[in-house]
Amino acid sequence: MKWVNEWPVIGVDKDKDGCGEPVTTYKKPNVGKMYPVTTPPESDKFDTRHLGLQWQWHANKQDTYGFTTDLGYIRLYAGSLSKEFVNFWEVPNLLLQKFPAEEFTATTKLTFTAKQDGEQAGMIVMGWDYSYLSVRKAGDKFILQQVVCKDAEQQHPEQVKELASFPVEYLKMPGVADNEWKTVYLRVKVAKGAVCTFAYSLDGKKYTAAGEPFTARQGKWIGAKVGLFCVTPNDGNRGWADVDWFRVTK
Repeated sequence: MKWVNEWPVIGVDKDKDGCGEPVTTYKKPNVGKMYPVTTPPESDKFDTRHLGLQWQWHANKQDTYGFTTDLGYIRLYAGSLSKEFVNFWEVPNLLLQKFPAEEFTATTKLTFTAKQDGEQAGMIVMGWDYSYLSVRKAGDKFILQQVVCKDAEQQHPEQVKELASFPVEYLKMPGVADNEWKTVYLRVKVAKGAVCTFAYSLDGKKYTAAGEPFTARQGKWIGAKVGLFCVTPNDGNRGWADVDWFRVTK
């Protein structure tokens, strides 16, 4: 982009029709000094009250989605699914960022506190087709599952595959119901061709492959995105996910 007569002109106008065309490479502008080559922010420690500029909500933000903290985590409240829920195309409280590269790995640590059966939290690759790896409360267990949905905008249903289960852990608090929670590490590796493979860990050291490979697809005006969510199918008392960090590596 350059300024022409106090207007921003995007790209290079090769055919002189007044409209700039995108470029894949371009010379670095002279900004007065040398700066190291960097990329836009991707990873996030969630250690301030300001959400990183790489994050975008799937719909206009509401205070009920959760809150940032300076305590080293972001809390995502379980968003209520509609009574007519079909797939995540309708879910507004998806915390997402655009794919930062053709190939990358995204890993997150989250602690999911559930209040009702059916609540779930996880990591999602979102677009016209989407897939996510999540933990869902079912009785005294958390179910690890992979969900795939094709042509989500066309109201196609999700395909759910249960992969493993873990016993819930309890936090006893005087005078209130026990909190049922579990800490998990979730990972998605994106390879050439937008092929995504999920994995999980319970200790942050040993990761186990989970589910089937999924090919990401662009969304409507948004491209393919990766991020986090926490939802509930029920009204009433809602659970939450405390996300410690989100890391993007090669």
